[in-house]
Amino acid sequence: MPRSIIAGIGMYVPDNVITNNDLTRHMDTSDEWIQERTGIKERRFAHRTKETTTTMGVEAAKIAIERAGITAQDIDFIVFATLSPDYYFPGCGVLVQRAMQMNEIGALDVRNQCSGFVYALSVADQFIRSGMYKNILVIGSEKHSFGLDLTTRGRNVSVIFGDGAGAVVLQPTEDEGRGILSTHLHSDGSEAEILAMYNPGTHANHWKEGLADFDEAEMANMFMSHQMIDNAQLYPNMDGQAVFKKAVVKFPEVIMEALTKNGYQPADIKVLIPHQANLRIAQFVQQKLKLKDEQVYNNIQKYGNTTAASVPIALCEAWQDGKIQNGDIVCLAAFGSGFTWASALIKW
Repeated sequence: MPRSIIAGIGMYVPDNVITNNDLTRHMDTSDEWIQERTGIKERRFAHRTKETTTTMGVEAAKIAIERAGITAQDIDFIVFATLSPDYYFPGCGVLVQRAMQMNEIGALDVRNQCSGFVYALSVADQFIRSGMYKNILVIGSEKHSFGLDLTTRGRNVSVIFGDGAGAVVLQPTEDEGRGILSTHLHSDGSEAEILAMYNPGTHANHWKEGLADFDEAEMANMFMSHQMIDNAQLYPNMDGQAVFKKAVVKFPEVIMEALTKNGYQPADIKVLIPHQANLRIAQFVQQKLKLKDEQVYNNIQKYGNTTAASVPIALCEAWQDGKIQNGDIVCLAAFGSGFTWASALIKW
C-alpha cells in the first residue's frame, strides 16, 4: 500500500495588514490587551470585493501545484476545508475546479472549522493509500473579515481572526522512509454551542432550553430575520475560557496518540505545527510535552487565527524558512469548533 507525500505546498495571505492599533479605531481595545490574551500583533484582511475564500485558495493552490511539478489538469481530486465559503452552497471545491479550468474531477468540501485542514488531509491520505487518486489538491482557506463584528460588542472574537489560504498536493510514494505515517480524528459534540455561529441556520433554536414554542409566523422567519440582524445574532459566538480549557487537554492527547502509534516520543518531533488558535494554547501544549522552542512553529503573531488555513500556512512558512528537511518528523495538530480535534504525523 502506498503512502502519501506532500509533493508541493503553497500559501497566500492578503496584502492588507491590520494591526491591533488599527482595531482600536473600531472598538474599545488595545494592542497590549490583545497581545496579552492571544499573542496576536496583526492579521491580514482580504479585499472586500476582489478576494474571496475561493480566490485565495486558488492562489495557494497554484504555488503548491507548481512546486509539485505538475499542472492543474493533473489534479484528479479536490478537498477544500473552510467555514467561510463563498456561498452557503455550493461549496468552494467546485469553484476551484472552475477557476483553475481543471478536468471534471470530484470536489469535496470539509466543514470542520479549525481542524478542517487536518481532517481534509486525512481524507485525501485515504484516497491516495487506496490507489483511487494520484494527485489530490487539499486546500484550507478562510475569509473571516467579511463576517466579523468589528465593534466593542464583538471584540472578544473579532480581534482573533484573519484571512488567508494554504494548500498542498498529495501524491503516492512507495518509499517507506517518508510520507504521512498516520492521522487521528476525534469529536465531541456535547458542548457544540460553546463555539458556534448559530445563524443563519435551520435549528429553530431547538437546542435552547426553556424557550416557549414559536408560532408559525416566527418559525417562518427563523432562518433569517430582521430581528437577527438588529440583535447582532449573525456573528460567531465563543466562550473563550471554555474553549481554552478543552483545547489544552485534547491538543496534547491527540499529539501523543500520533507519536505512540508510530513509536515516537515528543523529543523526536522536529517541528510541531499546531493550529494557530491562541499563542497561549500553543505555549501550554509546548510546556506539557516538554518541547523546545525550536520544535514548535507559531506564526499567529502575524496572521491571527485563520482557522482551516492556519495549519497549511504555518506548515508552508516553516518549510520555506528551512525548518523542515527531508527525513524530519513533523506533527500537525488542531482543535476547534464542534468540538473536533485531529493530528497527523509525517516523515518529510
